[in-house]
Amino acid sequence: MYKETFEKGRVINFSDAVFSIAMTILVLEISVPGYEVIQKLGTLKALQYLIPNFIGFFVSFMVIALYWIAHLKTMRFVDNFSKRLLWLNIYLLLFVVLLPFSTSFFVVYVPEIGPFNFYCLNLIAIGFTMWLNVRYVLKTTTHQNEEAVLQLKWQKWRSISGPIIWSCAIATSFISFTTAVIVFSLIFISGAVINRIYKKKLNNISQ
Repeated sequence: MYKETFEKGRVINFSDAVFSIAMTILVLEISVPGYEVIQKLGTLKALQYLIPNFIGFFVSFMVIALYWIAHLKTMRFVDNFSKRLLWLNIYLLLFVVLLPFSTSFFVVYVPEIGPFNFYCLNLIAIGFTMWLNVRYVLKTTTHQNEEAVLQLKWQKWRSISGPIIWSCAIATSFISFTTAVIVFSLIFISGAVINRIYKKKLNNISQ
């Protein structure tokens, strides 16, 4: 039966471009203080007001970077892009390019719950669509050796851990914004734990 496939190189190059553009736009969302502001407040004071913007930039930049790495590691096990995988990839990119807006929306209105939850929902959508991509590749890849399967399971857990944590952050935000931010930050700890577990498993099978 005929199955339409698409050239892997073109899809990967397009995806890389979208990721890099989204990461670049993040810094453009940080407005440069005007001359009058610098004269009135001084450089350090003016930059101090931008601290939430820089924190939002850093967090979103690192999140996009982590999902780009997951995308990079996952797609090397793809031989050709089927129509379904192509669209799963497009859905992922859709939510990636939305992140500069949701980041700016969040930092402008800190500590309002609504913008924070919108930001979290954007991140959840990125993580969930990445998880769908990894799950599809895991089911369809011709690379079924133990190392390849472990690598894909690793990325699968990395992808879904974010949405789980950020969903908890949304739930917590209705009780305490500060606690919600702490819960949100657990993504970096969970990523380190998952990395350690799967690196150990990969080392065991390579011995």
